[in-house]
Amino acid sequence: MKASLRAKRFLQRGRWPGLFWFGAWTALVVLGIAIVGIFIFLRAAVIMNTTDFAVTNKRVILKRGWLNRRTQELAVGSIEGVALDQSFWARLWNYGHVVVTGTGEAVIRFPAMADPVAFRRAIETARAGQREVHLAAEDREALARAANDVEPEPAPRTQRRRSFIGLWN
Repeated sequence: MKASLRAKRFLQRGRWPGLFWFGAWTALVVLGIAIVGIFIFLRAAVIMNTTDFAVTNKRVILKRGWLNRRTQELAVGSIEGVALDQSFWARLWNYGHVVVTGTGEAVIRFPAMADPVAFRRAIETARAGQREVHLAAEDREALARAANDVEPEPAPRTQRRRSFIGLWN
């Protein structure tokens, strides 16, 4: 297998909606006279600059935190469902939450992101790519030979016997 096929490729990278940055800047300008506005702006800026979310051809990733880093990853092959949560205003401003559920109790709820439909579409594309089967040349040849050969008929069973629970095999 070529090294380039094994390399991780980013299919979609999440980004924050411009409306959220506008809200942070508005808080700084409007409440900037008061120290509260500065803290609101700094908190929003730190959260948005230290949160990364992305879809690769192998994983769905959410990384949060500045001093304490929290990472949630889910292999594309173990994803069971992808949900999109958008209110009326979120649809109007083109942002929303994507919720990815995996096997077991694995759930990743992404923060509000710009263009969540494209992010969900990238996850579905990655899932479709995982379903493709890539075979080596000798395996493809063996499958082709097996498909062209006629299977021999099974030998007839001459004797029936009872199994250990008393039923006929």
